[in-house]
Amino acid sequence: MHTAPIVIVTPALADANNGNWQTARRWHAMLSAHHPVTLAAAWPQAASASTRREEQADSSALMIALHARRSAASIAAWREQHPNAPLVVALTGTDLYRDIEHDASAQRSLKLADALVVLNELGAQRLPLALRPKCRVVLQSCSARQALPHTSRHLRALMVGHLRAEKDPQTYFAAARRLTHRPDILLDHIGNALDPEWARRATTLAASHPRYRWLGGLPHETTRRRIQAAHVLVHPSRMEGGAHVVIEAVRSGTPVIASRIEGNVGLLGPDYGGYFKPGDDASLARLLERVRDDADMLRALRQQIGWRAPCFAPETEASTLLRLVTELLQRQGR
Repeated sequence: MHTAPIVIVTPALADANNGNWQTARRWHAMLSAHHPVTLAAAWPQAASASTRREEQADSSALMIALHARRSAASIAAWREQHPNAPLVVALTGTDLYRDIEHDASAQRSLKLADALVVLNELGAQRLPLALRPKCRVVLQSCSARQALPHTSRHLRALMVGHLRAEKDPQTYFAAARRLTHRPDILLDHIGNALDPEWARRATTLAASHPRYRWLGGLPHETTRRRIQAAHVLVHPSRMEGGAHVVIEAVRSGTPVIASRIEGNVGLLGPDYGGYFKPGDDASLARLLERVRDDADMLRALRQQIGWRAPCFAPETEASTLLRLVTELLQRQGR
């Protein structure tokens, strides 16, 4: 093990169970084989979430901060106290596609960082030209799984995402209403409602639509099994840095029907055949009908995600991340 300790700062720890936490947890595991690594919600005041002995934050040689805006105070404190120590800022979807355009603290985080990490292949395009040379793409990963046997009696679509505006569950709701005449298309939905209004909308739809089911939040393993069992994953999001659920679908052999936004195109590729215009519920409904009615289309989507699956292998993510950390530490002389 190298001697250079690393602190990973993520505003969301285990109780949030969101994408930022999953990324931080995975990077902790990948880097721990080579460095002492501490997980913290903030720097320097935070309790370690590491399983090893808690490190004093001041002993860390490198910081990785997730979220330019929400980790801005930690980023600024690190740079003030460690003006020459490497600082990596990983940009989330809300960073790239909202905050860095108008939030001064997020903009400052970009300038303070030695390296900027984006989680999809198009992410660098959202950065100012002067900052793009220090940007790296680190595609997230997960284990590979086999798709489970599928019935031919119906098509089962699945959306996975907490009910909030960025994930755009309203488009999924509206597409479901358009498909009430199709008893052979079933629509499941996994995710917690982050406010009572979203819960009301999902509950109302489920009461009136016999083939829409809101399953609420489920454990990760249960969710992955449902992704394996679905014919398609629907991802209508309006804002994404690089959705891990899309990667889980690809690595499970489950085709994705996704909004054509940079965060999705930067994962699935520009020529992928399963896109619809963001917010266009009519196009989403038509795509689901095509996938149900045209076996060739479903096979083509499976083939396309098969080509992309190696990009999201854990060893690929780990080597890219470790290469970046090693380069920064060597540049510093650690």
